[in-house]
Amino acid sequence: MSRSILLVRHPPVAAAYRGVCYGSSDVPLATECRLDPMIGKILSQGPLTHLYHSGLARCTALAETIAALTGVSAVTDVRLRERCFGTWELRRWDSIHAETGDAMMGMVTAPGTWRPPGGETTFELRDRVLAWYADLPATGGIVAVTHGGPIAALLGSLQQRPVAEWPQLIPPFGASYCIEVARVISHEEDCS
Repeated sequence: MSRSILLVRHPPVAAAYRGVCYGSSDVPLATECRLDPMIGKILSQGPLTHLYHSGLARCTALAETIAALTGVSAVTDVRLRERCFGTWELRRWDSIHAETGDAMMGMVTAPGTWRPPGGETTFELRDRVLAWYADLPATGGIVAVTHGGPIAALLGSLQQRPVAEWPQLIPPFGASYCIEVARVISHEEDCS
């Protein structure tokens, strides 16, 4: 049996959090969010044997719905959480930029050393997501409901892309990437 991994970005968050740096904070989903279309696409990818999520509400809702439909237990793994932005969390991005200017680009230009105050570096995020990936079963249909940062860090690392290209790998809310063996398939293709 081969292994396929579907990395699913959580659905959109509540409107009050748009434009806000929420990172690893637990914020609710948008009330108008419909999970059905996402679930249909996820379940069409093939047999599901393992289901993981970050434990934050915006991922848990989708993971628990999939678990109820498939009978596969939804396992919380905090290594799938979004980057910790420290004291920036729950502040507006425009206010953070007004205060720090282009210093926040350190996330890309100095990924091993630069961190938001009280937060984690880009490589700390990468390392915990790669540790999760290394611990995955060797076979099966795996779904991980996670966040844009972890998805970009994992794909960027597997594709050996420079950190400056990782933001381009963040899928839209509710979209996904499928990884088979060492081949990465875009979110517009399927795993079959």
